[in-house]
Amino acid sequence: MKIDVLEDNSKVFRFKLSGASNAYANALRRMATSHVKTFAIDSTTFYENSSAMFDEYIAHRIGLIPILTPEGYADNEEVLFTLDATGPGTVYSKDLNSSDKEVKVANDKIPIMKLANEQKLRLDCKAVLKDGASHAKFQPGIVTYDQKDDVFEFYVETFGQMPPKQIVNKAMEAIKEEMKNLEKEVKKL
Repeated sequence: MKIDVLEDNSKVFRFKLSGASNAYANALRRMATSHVKTFAIDSTTFYENSSAMFDEYIAHRIGLIPILTPEGYADNEEVLFTLDATGPGTVYSKDLNSSDKEVKVANDKIPIMKLANEQKLRLDCKAVLKDGASHAKFQPGIVTYDQKDDVFEFYVETFGQMPPKQIVNKAMEAIKEEMKNLEKEVKKL
C-alpha cells in the first residue's frame, strides 16, 4: 500500500491511495464519517425566547454548529454552553460561551438568528462526544474518493472540529479497534 499526499492544509487533505482494495478504501471513507467522534450540541434548555422563532428551530440550528474537539475527552463528558442575547442584532455562534476553554465553537461567524428590538434569547446547551453513526451533526467532515484503476484519490474536508488529516488518522484507529473486537469474537468460537 502506498500513500501520496496531494494537498494538506487546515481545511482539506487530499491523497492518493494505491495498492488497496475497494473494500479497504470504502471502509476508510465510511469509518471517517461514521466512527470519528466529535463534540456537538445535543440538548438545549430555553429560559427565555421572545423571538419570532420556535425553540426547536433554534435548537436545531445550534446543534449544527461545529464544535472544536481536542484529544483526550471521554465519551461520557459533557460541556456546557450558555447564550444570553438581547436585540436588536444578529446572534452569532461566537455568542455561545463554553464552560471549557478548549471545547468551543469552531467558527465564530455562523449566524444563528436575528433579534428585533427588545427580543431576548437565554439558554443553556450541552455538547456531548459522539460519532456520525448516532447523528449527522457529529460527522467531522466530508470524505469522498474517486477511483482510477487501482488508485483511489481521497478528498477530506473538515467542518472545523479537527484538522482533516486527524479525521483520517482517527478513522484508521477505528478500523483497527473494530478488527480487534472482531478477533476477540472469532477466538470465542
